Amino acid sequence: MTDLKTTPLTGILPVAPTPFFEDGTLDLQGMKNTLDCLIDQGVDAICILANYSEQFVLSDEERRVLTKLCLEHVAGRVPVIVTISHFSTQVAIERATHAQSLGAAMLMMMPPYHGVGLVPAADGIFEHFAAVSDAISIPIMIQDAPLSGVTLPVPLLAKMAREIENVCYFKMETPFAADKLEALIAAGGSDIIGPFDGEEAVTLLADLDAGATGTMTSGMFAEKIRPIVSHYLAGDKAAALAQWQLCLPLINHENRQCGLRACKVIYKEGGVIASDHVRHPLKPMTPRTRTRLLELARDLDIMALRWGK
Repeated sequence: MTDLKTTPLTGILPVAPTPFFEDGTLDLQGMKNTLDCLIDQGVDAICILANYSEQFVLSDEERRVLTKLCLEHVAGRVPVIVTISHFSTQVAIERATHAQSLGAAMLMMMPPYHGVGLVPAADGIFEHFAAVSDAISIPIMIQDAPLSGVTLPVPLLAKMAREIENVCYFKMETPFAADKLEALIAAGGSDIIGPFDGEEAVTLLADLDAGATGTMTSGMFAEKIRPIVSHYLAGDKAAALAQWQLCLPLINHENRQCGLRACKVIYKEGGVIASDHVRHPLKPMTPRTRTRLLELARDLDIMALRWGK
């Protein structure tokens, strides 16, 4: 397996949705189809068990089943990033060592949080990531997202990159992400191996201008978004801009109107998965939002709409 600390990962690392049947049970064949569809889209890595995977509605046993299934099914075709976020440092360590033992190439973690009223101090956050790093040998990507309600100042992030051996990738999803990415790269220097953005690539051009080397989007249409990054990193900023402008209506609709449901709706429509079910208390997409999503996706002729047909 490639060492992603010495050979930096760049490009697009989409989050795989977790398919359920209409009764809410796991669709394991659908999970395999999802991974194959993503690989066929030409992704550079796949992230599982993230927020857009509905990690917050999965039981511990389901997480173990999915981690094993995904790593065995991908079988080294692309690196797999396993999200292990949890408020408990011990649980995060257990998830980390389990993922590494099964062949994960990287871990992704949000800072520990349990609602806005239960957030550790900066030293507790540092110690949380350090404890996980001490238990494994693969890279850690810190997910800096508003969902946690935890403020991660640039000096703290740079300190973790310098002093915690395996912390070297960052997914920046905060407001004004480009400014934060630029500041982090300046503060962390060579310890910032993988500066990435998220948010479905809605700010991707600005983030690339700031020094990002890739993006972690949903799995909806990675084959259309990946060229934005590859063109930019190859020095063709005009081509990158043109591709981003082409994709932006669908990116914006997903980011602002659909959320994690978008990828599932598209995958069901394309025969990748049997159902676009989301577990309660999440609710299905409205017909109005769904109609516009499918229209925009068909206009771009995205692969997932025809993958299973």
